[in-house]
Amino acid sequence: MALSRFFAAVAACIALAAPPVLANEVQEINQQFRNGNLAGALTHADAYLAKSPKDAQVRFLKGLILADLGKTNDAIVVFTGLTDDHPELPEPYNNLAVLYASQNKYAAAKDALEMAIRAHPDYATAHENLGDLYVKMASVEYEKALVLGNKNAAVQAKQVLLQGMLEGQAVKPAMSKPDTAAPKPTRDSSRPAPAR
Repeated sequence: MALSRFFAAVAACIALAAPPVLANEVQEINQQFRNGNLAGALTHADAYLAKSPKDAQVRFLKGLILADLGKTNDAIVVFTGLTDDHPELPEPYNNLAVLYASQNKYAAAKDALEMAIRAHPDYATAHENLGDLYVKMASVEYEKALVLGNKNAAVQAKQVLLQGMLEGQAVKPAMSKPDTAAPKPTRDSSRPAPAR
């Protein structure tokens, strides 16, 4: 599943937090990403991370790039590393959930979204994605019931209703809200507003 570049407005947040030379590099990586030069953006991100391996914002951007390149497992590794190093950030958990859902790993997606909500209870994107995930999981179970021979009209009606809900979403399966705003690691409890 390719993560949408539509929301990729990472540079503004990064520019405020990084020294001018590094901010320029990060802006260039972000620009390459937004322009669809994924290979160039990835090469540039790797070079940047060789100098600053703990930079959470560029690591997050690298995860987005990898996901857009279709390297889902590599993106999962990047976002998992971010959750290990910065468990207070909800964005990497949210993006892990989107990637897990794309692989039909709904239990792992649910766990990741619950961690995002624990990290930041007011994170609306994670709440929305969790609701979408529950709808998808319900649809899967109703489908199993129908395949197993349950011709119950109520189950069929529920399945039709849920399928209609899922077809109205922009991205399948289930979750359409990856987070593309770079997280800002903090030492205090204040949180930046989540981007959508």
